[in-house]
Amino acid sequence: MNCWEEYKRKLRSPEEAVKAVKSGDWVDYTTNLGFPPLLDAALAARKEELTDVKIRGNLIFGPIQTVECDPERQHFIYNSWHCSAYERALCDKGLCSYIPMLFRKNSWYYENFLPVNVAMMCVTPMDAHGYFNLSCAIGVARAILKKADIVILEVNEHLPKILGGFDESIHISEVDYVVEGEHAPLPEFPVAAATAEDRAIAAHLIPHIRDGATLQLGIGAMPNVVGAMLAESDVKDLGMHTELCGDAYLRLYEAGKLTNRRKKLLPGRGLTGIVFGSRALYEWVDDNPAVAGAPLSYVNDPHVIAQNEDLISVNNCIAVDLYGQISSESAGLRQISGTGGQLDYVTAAQESKGGKSFICMTSSYVDRAGVRHSRIVPHFGGDIITTPRTQAFWVVTEYGAVNLAGASAWERTERLIGIAHPDFRAELETAARAQKIFR
Repeated sequence: MNCWEEYKRKLRSPEEAVKAVKSGDWVDYTTNLGFPPLLDAALAARKEELTDVKIRGNLIFGPIQTVECDPERQHFIYNSWHCSAYERALCDKGLCSYIPMLFRKNSWYYENFLPVNVAMMCVTPMDAHGYFNLSCAIGVARAILKKADIVILEVNEHLPKILGGFDESIHISEVDYVVEGEHAPLPEFPVAAATAEDRAIAAHLIPHIRDGATLQLGIGAMPNVVGAMLAESDVKDLGMHTELCGDAYLRLYEAGKLTNRRKKLLPGRGLTGIVFGSRALYEWVDDNPAVAGAPLSYVNDPHVIAQNEDLISVNNCIAVDLYGQISSESAGLRQISGTGGQLDYVTAAQESKGGKSFICMTSSYVDRAGVRHSRIVPHFGGDIITTPRTQAFWVVTEYGAVNLAGASAWERTERLIGIAHPDFRAELETAARAQKIFR
């Protein structure tokens, strides 16, 4: 049987395919643009037939019909490895449960501990050899599909084909059902306009980035500002090794700064696991030999990352306490995002020759009541710690960049107070004295 005959034999409507799901099953939607909207809607339509169906996903931008149709969570229970803004809102409503994780361990969790009764995800159309490309979800998809009892693929005609070295595709012989249907254009994610604080933070970073450095840029406006400022700088021959490929890398490529020529690992190719951003970004990564996708078990492995010299890792956080503990995923007990790969790249930067990791934040924020609060706090009282103080490296606000590696308690305190918002420095010093961490 040739691959097209097998394809036709496995072709189903979404309604037929989701009959594979039974009460009590674990269902997996993979991540971001791998989310299967047609299958999700068909599964939601079966609500009254099913109970206790557990669903995993992450960085899904919504809407998720199985969640929206069941506010009591009696039929579908949604869980996320890393919250998008949409999933954060679900958490606030009690409709999403966070799964603590490190992204480099994502495959390990599935291989050793997690059942997957049915995996369903969006892929590119099948090629002449019978392969579907895992596209923007390459970072996590293959381990899930390998573990699944039943694999259902939803063909999305808009997805880019992202080349790779391994585990970037799945063959029709490994698939149980295939679903086709019309899809809306891929969602785009415009980057928020940079603030004066974002630009000031980026300005403290740029002097640390040398010719030939390899970049990991996280999510948000500030990493994109770093990309934009680098695009206008004299720095050249930059490389890409990143969990998430966003528009900052496209900007660097267009400016002739992103060449990957001086990378020690995969020279000439930028490595990533997840992609989302603008339509221009999707067009750039599509079938591009200069971009390689691979599982995050590889992309986020610190020993792999650290093969690149002069690794520069740039990520955001929510708050830092005077001990150097970094919270990047919760505000108090409220789940905001997730650990993701931050700790992977902080670790890798410390192993990379010449590497540096920068955790960035504005020094303060204003709440809905108009009250200003410091993001540098005396100590945490329930916030989830993402990067422990033992691995704290560079911390940056609009007032400066300080290195905490190897610093004593009082040195950390002095340095962090020095980059705090001026309105809070006196009270932070008073607190530090009371906590006996100030000389």
